Amino acid sequence: MKKQLLFLLIMIISFCSYGQISFENGYYINNSNEKISCLIKNIDWNNNPTQFEYKLSENSESQKGTIKSVKEFGINNISKYIRSTVNIDRSSDNINDLSDDKNPIYNKEILFLKVLIEGKSNLYEYADVNLKRYFYNIDNAIIEPLIYKRFNTIDKNIGKNYRFRQQLWVNLKCPNFKLSQIENIDYKKNDLVKYFIEYNECQNATVINYEQKQKIDFFNLTLRPRINNSSLYIVSSTSNPKSFDFDNEIGFGFGIEFEFILPYNKNKWAIAIEPTYQNYKSETISTYDNVSGGDLTANVDYSSIEIPFSIRHYFFLNKNSKIFVNASYILDVSSKTLIELTRVDGSNFNTLEINSRNNFGMGIGFKQSDKYSLEIRYQTSREILGNDQAWSSNYKTLSFIIGYSFF
Repeated sequence: MKKQLLFLLIMIISFCSYGQISFENGYYINNSNEKISCLIKNIDWNNNPTQFEYKLSENSESQKGTIKSVKEFGINNISKYIRSTVNIDRSSDNINDLSDDKNPIYNKEILFLKVLIEGKSNLYEYADVNLKRYFYNIDNAIIEPLIYKRFNTIDKNIGKNYRFRQQLWVNLKCPNFKLSQIENIDYKKNDLVKYFIEYNECQNATVINYEQKQKIDFFNLTLRPRINNSSLYIVSSTSNPKSFDFDNEIGFGFGIEFEFILPYNKNKWAIAIEPTYQNYKSETISTYDNVSGGDLTANVDYSSIEIPFSIRHYFFLNKNSKIFVNASYILDVSSKTLIELTRVDGSNFNTLEINSRNNFGMGIGFKQSDKYSLEIRYQTSREILGNDQAWSSNYKTLSFIIGYSFF
């Protein structure tokens, strides 16, 4: 069963990874100023690209647009990049590699700049690994860098060149703006986006905010009842009989999941914590070799609170449907329950105290409309007789989980 589930999990992940290549409606403008509608592969660039992949139609072969052949490209209502020759300072921001010069050291480069705000004054971003630079222009004039730089001072401290604040105060100022407003702006995307929006609104200009994305719920609270198919095997290294093999039993459990969506990589990753009540109850008989002793009956009524800590990856099928896979580390807090071994006459033969250990789990599921979900989860073997030197155990569970998310 374990090998079959693992094989199924690998096959579904492979299928979803292949199917996740997403080409979305967009356009590009070539060097002849022709605007061509197309489908652009949206890989949610963390770094500004130098090329992109596109299709002229759904069934056509993919092609590449490069910074040499394309002046502008965009994905409708999501992102936009323009080609521009700009002065860029690539001085390191690493504390150990800071320059002694407070002034930017410029190189002239041809780059695809990401448009953040479009209006009377435009704001652009360039990202390359650990480097982030912001640019602006007014009325589509020449694009200039917003100047900020950390540097080593003469007395070996870290200085900061906030020249971009002066640029904003001199070139992008409205009558109602206060100097204190400028002094509190950091060289960060959110601060700059907010300022450029306020400036454009002050100028009564139409503003396009490419950073204004669809609202995403970064936290989900989900009720998750389940059906568990569990089995238990215990074995002794010293006593006789040597082992008890309990049947697979169907039981019920209930969990409350707290899921936190990670705000990057198009919200495909999440972490989750799910306190869950589970119970396993079974009885079995094993023959005792001592004839006078007769058969022994073993009864187990094992309940606990499991706390899976999971990392989850989503594969989006369409706007409302997605498949997900989990990997979990499961803490188990068992109640003071026992395994009772009794003789035919009802007298006690042995009592084993349950003290469970932690284990791992993996699951695959489907979620619809961010509300309803189904999951199959397999747990690896768990030791539930952890404090007993003479006995060991093997407890396994396969769960069928349904979920309903409140928010």
